[in-house]
Amino acid sequence: GALLVNERIDREELCGALSPCSLSFEIVVENPLELFSGTVEIQDINDNDPVFPSSQARLEISESVAAGARFPLESAQDPDVGINSLQTYQLSANPNFALDVQTRVDGSKYAELVLEKELDREEQRELNLVLTALDGGSPPRSAHVQIHIDVVDANDNAPVFNQSTYKASVRENTPSGTLVARISAYDLDDGPNGDIIYSFSSHTPAKVRELFALDSATGELRVKGQLDYEETKLYEIYLQAKDKGAVPGVAHCKVLVEVVDVNDNAPEVTVTSVYSPVPEDAAPGTVVALLSVTDLDSHDNGLVNCFISPGIPSSQDSYDVYVLENNMPGIPILNVSATDPDLGRNAHLSYTLLGDTTFGHLFSINRDNGTLYLLTSLDHEDQVEFNMMVQVQDGGLPPLATNVSVSVFVTDLNDNAPTVLYPHPNTTATYTDVVAPGTPAGHMVTKVVAVDADAGYNAWISYTLLQATDPSLFSVGLHNGEIFTARQLREDDAPEHTLVILLKDHGEPVLSTSATISISVAEMVKEVLTDLTDVAPANDPRRHVTFYLILAVILVSAAFFITMLSVGIFKCYKWRQSRELYNSSRSTTYRTPGPLHHIDAVRGGFTPPSFYHQVYLTTDSRQSDLLCKKPFTSSPLGSRQGTIRNGEPGLYHQIVGTASRLPTPAE
Repeated sequence: GALLVNERIDREELCGALSPCSLSFEIVVENPLELFSGTVEIQDINDNDPVFPSSQARLEISESVAAGARFPLESAQDPDVGINSLQTYQLSANPNFALDVQTRVDGSKYAELVLEKELDREEQRELNLVLTALDGGSPPRSAHVQIHIDVVDANDNAPVFNQSTYKASVRENTPSGTLVARISAYDLDDGPNGDIIYSFSSHTPAKVRELFALDSATGELRVKGQLDYEETKLYEIYLQAKDKGAVPGVAHCKVLVEVVDVNDNAPEVTVTSVYSPVPEDAAPGTVVALLSVTDLDSHDNGLVNCFISPGIPSSQDSYDVYVLENNMPGIPILNVSATDPDLGRNAHLSYTLLGDTTFGHLFSINRDNGTLYLLTSLDHEDQVEFNMMVQVQDGGLPPLATNVSVSVFVTDLNDNAPTVLYPHPNTTATYTDVVAPGTPAGHMVTKVVAVDADAGYNAWISYTLLQATDPSLFSVGLHNGEIFTARQLREDDAPEHTLVILLKDHGEPVLSTSATISISVAEMVKEVLTDLTDVAPANDPRRHVTFYLILAVILVSAAFFITMLSVGIFKCYKWRQSRELYNSSRSTTYRTPGPLHHIDAVRGGFTPPSFYHQVYLTTDSRQSDLLCKKPFTSSPLGSRQGTIRNGEPGLYHQIVGTASRLPTPAE
């Protein structure tokens, strides 16, 4: 019973990258009968060095690239697995770059250069680095690649992808040329600096390049080779967009392609042991054969039902039939078979569909051979399941009959495009959503609501921004249709935006529709409603209220204007009247309306000895008149009285009556 190694075992040749690597066997022991299953696991040793695709790599990096930028490097390959496989990368010491080691979905490692200090072409035109790949063996094996970096000037706007990660699914065995995903990037530059070329990133495995093709102009990713779900279930594809500038700007994105399993593998039956002949008096349950059944497909496609083929005595009391919707009328979908051990007329069988009034317009059965026909085209969205009874009757007297149940299930096809519920496409009203100026990035503005009448995968709707007034301002959720601000709104943004959203299902073929969203940038909702008054219905009863409100505002404004005009005219009239009065008073010999408006004063003291001044002052501080100059006399009182007598008598009496003390010449 010893299990021996027959020849030298090479794990990489037997299993490749599959881990764990195991070989299965079965042993049959007879008398008594027993079946044993065994598995031999082939363990890996570190007998392979990591290998780079080339010994040198060259990068062109613009000096305008900001710190934090990443540059993918070519990955090394190590056929060993587990701890002996490629584990990490190391970068030679330098002042500008650091190394970031990432892990893919399948556990493999790849490295990216991270710019920590901005480059200066005038200071250093090129850099030479060494990238080392190390496995986890003891001692570790390694490989090296020389990285030459040219520091050059580039245009100042690099392409930008509208998504950093794209997700798509495709059935295995899909024909070559089938569209998988369409990536999209934009570049704000003009001319060649704004023209974009799509390509695979440098660390995309060669196997992926053999299976997928990328259109360099349109960004369409299509199937190129034969996809096999049993080999790989998920592909992680790294793509880049590069403009045509002298120093091209580069943007990177990732496409996750899920391979959907198709029932493309038939079950494999292995007869382990057969015991023949079988005694005629063998008890029920006696083992006559040992079978082993395997199916390489997954999930429901890999489930196996074992049954005995027709033509031998064993009967079926129910049938399940699956029919694709939109079928051709008149096709046969099932053959109900039965046997009768009698002879002659007693064994002649006839088939009848019971409850013919219920499904008679949909199904028909051949009375002689039991073939069930479908008379019309079925619709999965109308009805999913039909249940009926078929009666089998012999020709004896009295006739004997038995019933068998038949269930017909209608499977879905992608025959319905997504239907937009909001905004409603079949209405004359305009749906306008409002967003305030200065709204930050990530704010949800509105949401596109849609349904798909199909079922399952055919009803899964994805939303894509097809057209926009400003593509950089808004973004749409891929699976929920929510429209967000991609950046903060600025003052120079357009006040009105129109977005066209493309809605696609995930059926085969893909069906799509579109929805148009109008978004206004305004502080208040009333600013938008003012622009939308022209779309109000003609029979709106509130239009009369609006008319009267506008008329009232006009009348109040007119009354206010007339009042202000009247006040202005009155003020102007009063000003002119006071001006004329003032001019008339100056035309007389300093005549004043009364003693309280004018003051005469004799100034003395610091004037020359032979003169004194009599000054005429008015209550208006802007006017001052000099009356006269007379020789100075020895008596201040006499000179004062002489001067005053030249004026009005009333004023003379007032001043003389109030002057109890006159200044001396010294004062």
